[in-house]
Parts: sequence; structure tokens; C-alpha cells
Amino acid sequence: MKEELRAKIIEVCDKKIASKGDNVGVSFYAFFANKNDNPELLMEVATWWIQTHKLDHFVKAYKIKEMVTNGL
Repeated sequence: MKEELRAKIIEVCDKKIASKGDNVGVSFYAFFANKNDNPELLMEVATWWIQTHKLDHFVKAYKIKEMVTNGL
């Protein structure tokens, strides 16, 4: 995973946790604008989320942050 994407995921998770608490869930769409302006990056995250880790649609933000921070 690219460093800029890793940083973006951590930033979004931190914001979600700060505003909604530790129990907040996110989907991989949370890291993108409502328009599909970077399909390659979207596919990279979708592949990591769905194929590599077989995650559900919504996962706790703290878990995603932990996975990304630990390089999973």
C-alpha cells in the first residue's frame, strides 16, 4: 500500500473515531470523495479490503487503523 494512502486511511479513521467514538465503523469508500476521480487508488483499497483481508463492508475504524499502522 502506498504511503500517501496509508496516511489518508489513518487520518480518516482518526477523524471518525474522534467525532463518533471507538465503536464507529467505516467502509473502504470512506477514504474517497463521492466521485470516482482516482479509480486505480479505489481498486487498490478495494483489493486490500475485499480480496486480501476478506473484510465485511463495514469494519470498526480502530481495527482498520491498527491493520494499516501495522502494515497488514
